[in-house]
Amino acid sequence: MNQLEKEPKIASELTTLKQLLAHHSVVQDFQKIQRRALDNPKLQALEEAIKQAQKDMVQYDHYQKPEAYQAARHTYETLTKEYDAHPIVVAYRGTLQEADELLHYVTSEIQKQMNINIQEEDQHASED
Repeated sequence: MNQLEKEPKIASELTTLKQLLAHHSVVQDFQKIQRRALDNPKLQALEEAIKQAQKDMVQYDHYQKPEAYQAARHTYETLTKEYDAHPIVVAYRGTLQEADELLHYVTSEIQKQMNINIQEEDQHASED
């Protein structure tokens, strides 16, 4: 637990913020698509095939087998293109970007407000 979380008011506000974010439509859409992606057997199979192709590339490169390396590379590139074009992956990346933008916005607004509060405190301290 970090120092800020030990403060009851801050911990309470943090809990509230987490709940608000968890119920935001952007976050809920992201979580729904994420579950669909994680539960999709075709995507899981593609991920495993991509990992295997990567391993094959490393192995063939290590043992200096350029033809086998090129074949594994071609397989890797084909599988990666198929994976990247899958509708669930496309939707996942879109909702991930939206969720990231939401979190960036919230973080920026908190930072702005904190800076304003600090400047006001500095002004009041210099007036005293």
